[in-house]
Amino acid sequence: MNKPIYQVFRQKIVITTLLISFVPLALLGYTIYTGFARAFAQRVEEQVVSRGRTCSESLDLFLEERKAILSAIAKAGTLDFYRDPVHLKELFDIVNGQTGGGLVDLGVIDSLGEHLAYVGPYKLTGLNYSEQTWFNLVMVKGVFVSDVYMGYRQLPHFVIAVKAGDSTGDWILRATIDPEIFVRLVATAQTGKTGDAFIINRQGIFQSPPRFNQQRILTVSKIDPARFGSGTTVLKSMDKSNHGVVYAGRWINNNNWLFIVTQDMNENLPSFSGISSRDIAMFLIAVLAIVLTTVITTGMSVNKLREREMELKDVNAQLVQTDKMAALGKMAAGVAHEINNPLGIIAAKAGWMRDLLEEEQFRESENFKEYDLALKKIEEHVERAAKVTHNMLGFARSMEPVMERVNINEVLRKTLEFLEYHAGINEIRIETQFDLSIPEIMSDQSQLQQVFLNILNNAVDAIEKQGIIWVETEVKAETLMIHIRDTGKGIPKALKKKIFDPFFTTKGVNRGTGLGLSITYTIVERLGGTIQVHARQGGGTCFTVALPLTASKRMI
Repeated sequence: MNKPIYQVFRQKIVITTLLISFVPLALLGYTIYTGFARAFAQRVEEQVVSRGRTCSESLDLFLEERKAILSAIAKAGTLDFYRDPVHLKELFDIVNGQTGGGLVDLGVIDSLGEHLAYVGPYKLTGLNYSEQTWFNLVMVKGVFVSDVYMGYRQLPHFVIAVKAGDSTGDWILRATIDPEIFVRLVATAQTGKTGDAFIINRQGIFQSPPRFNQQRILTVSKIDPARFGSGTTVLKSMDKSNHGVVYAGRWINNNNWLFIVTQDMNENLPSFSGISSRDIAMFLIAVLAIVLTTVITTGMSVNKLREREMELKDVNAQLVQTDKMAALGKMAAGVAHEINNPLGIIAAKAGWMRDLLEEEQFRESENFKEYDLALKKIEEHVERAAKVTHNMLGFARSMEPVMERVNINEVLRKTLEFLEYHAGINEIRIETQFDLSIPEIMSDQSQLQQVFLNILNNAVDAIEKQGIIWVETEVKAETLMIHIRDTGKGIPKALKKKIFDPFFTTKGVNRGTGLGLSITYTIVERLGGTIQVHARQGGGTCFTVALPLTASKRMI
């Protein structure tokens, strides 16, 4: 497991532990809160029902008293007596004095609808009400309480009218109820900041103004009166905008009006805003303590697990490397034997040829210098081939490098000479940018040449045809950096971790053994350096070899 996986693992443990700690507490708190909220809502509902029943009974009593008084007055006198304004005024004053007010005016109307006598603030004498709905209803029913309407006075009001009769015929005693006193009676059921009370008729039209919109009287409400039955009916969520409101409705005025009390159930429900700062601080301290304890203990456990896993990983890596080296050692021994035999023959023949060139007849030849140069090339490459077999055996047998002063720029130039022909026929251009101020370092020139040759060969194979290889050197923070970049196909991200494994190759059949980069990695590590590979933007690969400017501790 790598570090990101451990981080995810630790996060999962922390989250799981916190969930186990907090979820039951949250569920318990939610259960307690919802239980309390239900009990609180039930109490609010009971209060709304009680207010609705009490106030509706008061309203019914108010209307019944006025109807009874008017009926008694109508039966106690005659039309001729009450059509006298003086008598009507005395009667009006007596009724208002005994009942504490409640009447705005009082009038006498004959059977033809003519307003014969009137006491009140308006000039209604002489008006004819025969076309008014209330007039016809009172003539039929005998006693009638009208809905609120505008009428001749163009103000919302309602009337109570009773029919009487004597020798002159039928007539009507009509009184207009003081709307302010009636509205005040309705308002007694309005409590709190959100409580409301109002009256609607069977068509859903407001007969008294709602608390929060006084202008809505005589407008159609959104409440369906058909949903309310006998007694006190309680409804919730009458519309989506008032999802937390409870409605209690009760019919009054002989089931002609519906008295409704509303209350927002969440108005006085305790909330977090009522919690004291001390309680909040204690809660946060407790939560913080649980979180810190969980994070610290989880971190300690995961770190221990990571240490054990790293120890196991190191042991496994050593075992795998031992197996790889054992297999590679057997193969390297066989390859070195097969190569060293012909190399020995070539070296012997080159020595024989060197002896021949020492003779006078060859020295006098005009081609002596060419023979001598060619023989030097043969001897140099035989020595290099011998060193390559030596390196293979060194990879398998952990042979120590041969330390000497090395000029990295010169090593790279010699290595590039080997590739000039192969790169040229494939139309691959090699560009160099060497830092000439780089000092010589203590290293193994032959092994470094093998490292660069392996990387450059891979770059040529990756490009195949028509491309560029850049070779750069520089010094950064006491470290010598060699960058080899190409315009090849690049290395897939999924394969980057495998490219230094022995026998791993992405080349076709019979094109690679998979040992080049593995040997390269081992050589660089022995020389005290590091090697990294990066994918280039737009394609291609960049290998970076970092070597110490001074001899590493392994070489001392």
